Amino acid sequence: MMKWWRENVWAAGLVVWVRLLLGYHWLTAGWHKITGDKPFDATGFLKGAIANPVADKTTGEAVYPTYLAFLEHFALPNVKLINILIPWGELLVGLGLILGTLTVTAAFFGLLMNFMFVFAGTVSTNPWLMLLGMLVLTAGANAGRFGLDRYVLPLLRKEANRFFRRGPKTPAAGAGLQH
Repeated sequence: MMKWWRENVWAAGLVVWVRLLLGYHWLTAGWHKITGDKPFDATGFLKGAIANPVADKTTGEAVYPTYLAFLEHFALPNVKLINILIPWGELLVGLGLILGTLTVTAAFFGLLMNFMFVFAGTVSTNPWLMLLGMLVLTAGANAGRFGLDRYVLPLLRKEANRFFRRGPKTPAAGAGLQH
């Protein structure tokens, strides 16, 4: 089954539709946050997630204590950074999925954002989007077969091979020495 998702042309065609649906969701979510009437501000969401974390019904303890600590000690104190990363991250994930450019990377970061929203207690469409994102991620490079990855990935491979064959550019021995 994995071979089919990763190599079959029909699977690539199916994943295009999944990519477009997912990409549209991410693109519009980011676009509305960037161009909305009010500037996007995650402060209230973060404070709500910290004040009312996902908790075990029997013990009342936080189910995701490390994520709660991340929200308290990093996200909330750096909310200005979060206010930039979320909308632009959503927009870029959407563009990557729609255009089929760095598709696996876009799917990965989309999944990462969905998991963070779920850890914060927001269910909404996140589980559905996570399922679709997993399909794109599972398809790997085949997910971008009918997209710009068809051209971008070979170029990236070529440059990576050139870099690792020659190594990073370093000055020749004695170069730049003044006598």
